[in-house]
Amino acid sequence: MTGNHLNLTQVEAFARQAHARQTDKAGRPYTEHLAAVAEGVRVRGGSDGQIAAAWLHDAIEDAALSARWLAEAALPQEVKDMVLAVTKRPGEELSAYTARILATPGALLIKEADLAHNADLAHNADPARLAVLDEPTRTRLTAKYAQVRALLGLTGGESPADRKDSANP
Repeated sequence: MTGNHLNLTQVEAFARQAHARQTDKAGRPYTEHLAAVAEGVRVRGGSDGQIAAAWLHDAIEDAALSARWLAEAALPQEVKDMVLAVTKRPGEELSAYTARILATPGALLIKEADLAHNADLAHNADPARLAVLDEPTRTRLTAKYAQVRALLGLTGGESPADRKDSANP
């Protein structure tokens, strides 16, 4: 990211401030999830734009920041596109959601890092985060994330950390 665009430190600060009062389903500060997803994108070879989008990946969906804020933010259009691609819309079918992610350059890597940090026991989930969830929630989330992974083609034997995003070789 260059020119008059926000740098990664500024994007991180906006994301941390926007989500400051939120907690995840396990009761942890939500900013820990954002940091983990951004780091997951970085270690998978993501670009600065993908890392910025990772910091903002849940901002619109969680109403931490508005769609208008994103539209007006000093960010490259590709970052805005990735954020919007990974933003699940109310009532949206998973097939439409995952198709949008697959159609948006760079978005798959962000969703992959997000899923890797979420509650999917079969694919690198953090058991400590899952342990504090009640059984019905744990079961529902595990099934949901497995379905999303399958729709995105993230079910193969290749290690996510070993695979580079095709939009950022």
